[in-house]
Amino acid sequence: MDAYDGGSGAPQGRSGSGEARAPRAEDALPGGALPGPRSELPSPEAGPRAELGEAQADAPEAGNPEAGEREAVASEVGSPEAGEREAVASEVGSPEAGEREAVASEAGDPGGSATGPRTGVAALSPRYQVCAALALAVVAVAVCLHVGMVFLHVAPSNTVTKAHGKAIDEWIYPEFEQNWKLFAPNPLQQNISVQVRAQVRTADGGSRTTNWYDLSAQDGRAIDGNLVPSHTQQNELRRAWDFFTATHDNDNRSAGVRGALAETYLRRIVVLRLERGGLTADGGVVERVQVRSRTTDVTPPKWSTEKVSTSPVYRELSWWSVPDGATEGGTR
Repeated sequence: MDAYDGGSGAPQGRSGSGEARAPRAEDALPGGALPGPRSELPSPEAGPRAELGEAQADAPEAGNPEAGEREAVASEVGSPEAGEREAVASEVGSPEAGEREAVASEAGDPGGSATGPRTGVAALSPRYQVCAALALAVVAVAVCLHVGMVFLHVAPSNTVTKAHGKAIDEWIYPEFEQNWKLFAPNPLQQNISVQVRAQVRTADGGSRTTNWYDLSAQDGRAIDGNLVPSHTQQNELRRAWDFFTATHDNDNRSAGVRGALAETYLRRIVVLRLERGGLTADGGVVERVQVRSRTTDVTPPKWSTEKVSTSPVYRELSWWSVPDGATEGGTR
């Protein structure tokens, strides 16, 4: 309550004037509402501080936004006060302390804490980086050289192949040979099996002739289910037979200077296979061998109208004598 001096005049406010102060525009509350007239407070000389505390407590009732209502008023006018700063900052997208690391990571800021140690070649010392670069250069040169050699090998005859044909063949044969059988107008549609039988001299001086051994079927069983079959299992016997047929006519007579070499190569392979198969385990000795091929046409698919014979065709060679040391590198 405001102090009253006991005179006949009107009650005096804190300003000491005899009239109550009219509300001004700057005292208006948010939304255009004007606050009510201030309650008259006692002058500092009139009462103790406790009465002044009561006057201040009564002030909110009169509509004056004092300390108790500042947070509510600030919330109504949209001003982010201390209690709402984090929420307002989150709504407007301002990265506060808790979000700085994530924002730096998303923006690719190299100064953020998301950067890790170097990996790969960049993590090596300069000396090892130079070594890695040289190794990659050597591999690239080797790959380019190999691709060039294969291209010249399969390309039609030209000036380069005529001048450097020997060097190209030495690079290609025997591991990287290429041919056009798969891409020919009529690719190979036959199954060819190489078979052999032997005449063995037994330990007691007798002689016996074995049955036919299908060496191609043995290679097929070794390859089937093997993720990394050897080059010998896949190509050695097949290539030896192709070499023989390319250097001999249909009557098995040599058609060139390489015919004898083809016979020796094929004979050595079949004798080695027989001995490794345990044919001479009882002390016997292989004296002669005979090789033949069994050719059958591949059955056409059901939707094809092609008609082929399913009867096998045999090509049987004459008996070859096995000289001493034939399995140890002899070429006689």
